[in-house]
Amino acid sequence: MYKTQGNKIMERWTLLLISICILNICQSTSMNNRNWGITEGVLKFIRDGSYYFDQEPPDTQQLLPEYDFIIVGAGSAGCALANRLSAISGWKVLLIEAGRQENYAMDIPVLANLFQFSEVNWKYKTEPSDNVCLGMTNRQCSYLRGKVVGGSSVINFMIYTRGNRRDYDNWEKLGNPGWGFKDVLPYFLQIEDMNIPELAGDKRYHSTGGEVTINYNSYRTPVGEAFVAGGRELGHRIVDYNGETQTGFSFLQTTTRNGTRWSASRAFLHPIRNRKNFHLKKNSLVTKILIDPVTKSAYGVEFINNNKKYVVRTKREVILSAGAVNSPQVLMLSGIGPRKHLQDKGISVIQDLKVGYNLMDHPGTLGLTFILNQTATLLFDDLLNDGKHLVDYLSRHEGPFSVAAGCEGIALIDTENPSSIDGDPDLELLFFGTSISVEKTLHKSLGISDSLYESVYKQYEEAYAWTAVPLTLKPKSRGRILLKSTNPSHKPLIYHDFFEHPEDLETQVVGIKTLLRLSDTKALQTYGSRIFDEPLPGCKHLPFGSDSYWACFARNLATGIWHLSGTCKMGPISDPDAVVDSRLRVYGVKGLRVIDASIMSVVPAAHTNYPAMMLGVKGADIIKSDWGVLTM
Repeated sequence: MYKTQGNKIMERWTLLLISICILNICQSTSMNNRNWGITEGVLKFIRDGSYYFDQEPPDTQQLLPEYDFIIVGAGSAGCALANRLSAISGWKVLLIEAGRQENYAMDIPVLANLFQFSEVNWKYKTEPSDNVCLGMTNRQCSYLRGKVVGGSSVINFMIYTRGNRRDYDNWEKLGNPGWGFKDVLPYFLQIEDMNIPELAGDKRYHSTGGEVTINYNSYRTPVGEAFVAGGRELGHRIVDYNGETQTGFSFLQTTTRNGTRWSASRAFLHPIRNRKNFHLKKNSLVTKILIDPVTKSAYGVEFINNNKKYVVRTKREVILSAGAVNSPQVLMLSGIGPRKHLQDKGISVIQDLKVGYNLMDHPGTLGLTFILNQTATLLFDDLLNDGKHLVDYLSRHEGPFSVAAGCEGIALIDTENPSSIDGDPDLELLFFGTSISVEKTLHKSLGISDSLYESVYKQYEEAYAWTAVPLTLKPKSRGRILLKSTNPSHKPLIYHDFFEHPEDLETQVVGIKTLLRLSDTKALQTYGSRIFDEPLPGCKHLPFGSDSYWACFARNLATGIWHLSGTCKMGPISDPDAVVDSRLRVYGVKGLRVIDASIMSVVPAAHTNYPAMMLGVKGADIIKSDWGVLTM
């Protein structure tokens, strides 16, 4: 392992090299005028990066032999949980993360896709399918998961949504007391720092002063404005979709501060870096939960760091916050899971539970492209060729570089009651002021095969275009995660047919047809918006534009939108599929909980980053209560 000081030096050199590369790119173009302040901007970028690196808690070199609580996974839930548990000064808390420290360069919003190629992504793939992901390399969809302090909040698209109140009321109806909307809303508010003035005034549904800062993008393309205006033309409201009701169109609310990504690490861990009772261990893969087979009590964890095995014990609890892929994997490796599957792998069964089942995600169709007849969207070459954009960002964190992954707008629609003000949305339209051709390697990060890209999309690499992804928000299809082997470093097998239930595919077709109508509105016709009508090779046998064609299109280019959830389902003891109870305790094993998106009984109609943070803070209060500490 590098020592902490060595890591600091290496990280700062990384920031410097990235900055030099940016500077060299800009100087190699026509926009190399030093008077634009590029040098000053780069120096500011280095200073900011150095500052934020110093704010992340250091990698603990001298671990204690025993902690009160051991948390596995420094993602959205784990960071929030560690923050709240370590607030009790008498409790010693250890947070273990498989990945490295966060880099300030990762917090440039428009570059979100680029870091998905790096070591901070677990780079999971679904197993090959004959029904979905047909246009993806090897017929496998990519599942992006953060392997870094901050977890997926470091590589996601920074989209802030909570879901509809009915989502959480349904959790309660399924036998989980304390999980209705009235119970979770206070925790959403507790961690929110709403920086959009016209929304912050709604004190019932918004708050300020929490850890997670919420803003609109500071920059909008003309076609981003047209997206929202077009929604109004179609009869939809302009809505605060994190307010009382959700259905309607809006500009995107994002987890950003001062034009930079505001990750779970920056929100929850940076403020507690000096707590003496909190330790963070990075680059450490937890391989097993230690459980006494007689008493069925968890008493510690085993992990590998720099090819060396370590054991740390707990006085109170082990808490899995490793996410909907890794949490079930660790449970099964530890002897908790489906009896037959564990026995087939030669693992001694401690508790027979439906671990790995109930895998959910929100499928969304990529590649639906609308060509424009004028400059109105983002092109990667434009960002590099116009030095002003770089200066705007490096110096003031403004301009196109501050747009979250190029994503600008959102619409939430109840397809059964589209005119309802208080609808229960089952369809989301996520608008991007760009296309999959905006950058020549973007399709690779999305998993789209080179052959499909070359034959269909490459010809429009220089075209101004927009795209939107329709998301099925209430999926009925379920997948499953299985162990590949007993080797903890082997990625688990992920089986998920997004369209196993036909209604999930039907919702995608409705979403695509809604986008076609949107393209025809006056607002978007101002820019000559027209559907890119090159048929996909696998769908040429169908009439272009027919429902059957769009269903085929979705089977080729739909993917999970990385809202993995449900694999350690929360439910009453009467539910044969439940893994944890409403106090998030693993059935049949003492001193062991799961607190992350894997416990979601049904995935809410939301991007799961913020709900996972809510789980962390509410889960911490549950733990405090169970150990006799007063809570909110």
